[in-house]
Amino acid sequence: MTFPLTWLYVPGDRPHIVTKALAAGADVVVIDLEDAVAPDRKEYARAATAELLRDPQPLPVHVRVNALDGPFVTADLRTLAPLPGVSGLRLPKVASPEQVVRIAELRTGPPLYALLETALAIEHAHAIATAHPALHGIALGEADLRADLGVRDDAGLDWSRSRVIVAARAAGLPPPPQSVHPDTRDLDGLTRSCAHGRTLGFLGRAAIHPRQLPVIERAYLPTEEELEHAETIIKAATADQGAQGLPDGTFIDAAVVAAAQRTLSLARRN
Repeated sequence: MTFPLTWLYVPGDRPHIVTKALAAGADVVVIDLEDAVAPDRKEYARAATAELLRDPQPLPVHVRVNALDGPFVTADLRTLAPLPGVSGLRLPKVASPEQVVRIAELRTGPPLYALLETALAIEHAHAIATAHPALHGIALGEADLRADLGVRDDAGLDWSRSRVIVAARAAGLPPPPQSVHPDTRDLDGLTRSCAHGRTLGFLGRAAIHPRQLPVIERAYLPTEEELEHAETIIKAATADQGAQGLPDGTFIDAAVVAAAQRTLSLARRN
């Protein structure tokens, strides 16, 4: 799948919930060994995850490993990175490019994805995004960043959000997904938040409950109006190469055509 829109996080120490998550309709399931697992259950969570992912899975499954400077991450990487069912490793609280390089050199196997969750990480966003060829994406961890910055109003995170999006695109990485909406019952708020995230340049979103998945997908898939406009642009560009204007007065050039092609590709992502 070229354009994952939903990334469903599940705790690694609850294998029955992981099994349900694999059938919930998410594009990517992320098994969390870090924040969602208590310290005394870390080893059990790793063993349970390894048992589940020893075989290939029907959809991409990523694992968020434990803190990069903590006592569990080396065993996480050694145990899980070689497994056929692991499609990606998500690195928490990355603050420097050197951390990415160190992890990349420790493991062989699936791609790495860095989570930026502190003010220092935001300052180093582009350096992290370009740290190593094994890094295939970056994303924002808003709960930790909010605490680090002392931000209370949601709008206070918009500069950091834009910084991460720009860093990803400047590094040639896919647009990052939005961070989670923590209130799993507030679907109207999730819809509004996704609409705002889309205007900033995010693509898709992390979720922590299956009920959030259809809301996220609807928010990020192109609307009928957007598809019609994209098709108009492609037809015009096919008929006449170069910069030109549409009948409604819209100016189009190569960049506009490329954006229209991305819109159509997103609609055909399945």
